[in-house]
Amino acid sequence: MSTNRRALLKVIVLGDSGVGKTSLMNRYPYAMKQTMALSTQFLRLCNFLYICISTFLSSGGFLIDGLFRYVYNKFSLQYKATIGADFVTKELQIDDKLVTLQLWDTAGQERFQSLGAAFYRGADCCVLVYDVNTLKSFEQLDNWHEEFLKQADPVDPNLFPFVLLGNKMDVDGGSSRAVPEKKARDWCASRGDIPYFETSAKEDYNVDEAFLCVAKTALNNEQENVHDFYFQGISETVSEVEQRGGCAC
Repeated sequence: MSTNRRALLKVIVLGDSGVGKTSLMNRYPYAMKQTMALSTQFLRLCNFLYICISTFLSSGGFLIDGLFRYVYNKFSLQYKATIGADFVTKELQIDDKLVTLQLWDTAGQERFQSLGAAFYRGADCCVLVYDVNTLKSFEQLDNWHEEFLKQADPVDPNLFPFVLLGNKMDVDGGSSRAVPEKKARDWCASRGDIPYFETSAKEDYNVDEAFLCVAKTALNNEQENVHDFYFQGISETVSEVEQRGGCAC
């Protein structure tokens, strides 16, 4: 009988409005889009219950994930603009682990404060996104970085994993670029060698590679909010019962 190791990872995606956060998440293949067409208070309650159950009950996180998949199965631009909170999920295999990656999008700086700390706590990684053609979006990275640490309150802020994405590198064939790659890499180096990728959601360039790094970075996070779930191989159990000539009851 085999045992599969499974991890549920919560990733927060932050950056100024218009840098392409949602487009990147939509580009990530085979990801299931969810829309939180809820009041902020109910969102906080759901996230609080999610954190509590996934921490203390071995299968709680996947029960809630399944509930969100079942209920919020349609994407609405109107809801997104009103509430500004949605996520996509993707399952992938990393070494001997089955990983369920939840990518949460806050939909812009103007709604950041209204979501509350409960939305960010329990995160296993934070993805910062800026537009390589807009200097202001790069200059705001310090604020996003600091505000996330303030809201999420990780166990060790100096060790919490971030990944930086410089998006929209395809615009005008690169002629309108405002942030040199070296400037971005220097910023990453000054904050503990944060992994950096330049991407294009429009051209689907480097998106898979970036989010695979995000998943591995989150998985390697040694904080206590990385949860392992163990599932017995049901098919093998049934096979063993059949070989013994007994029944499963």
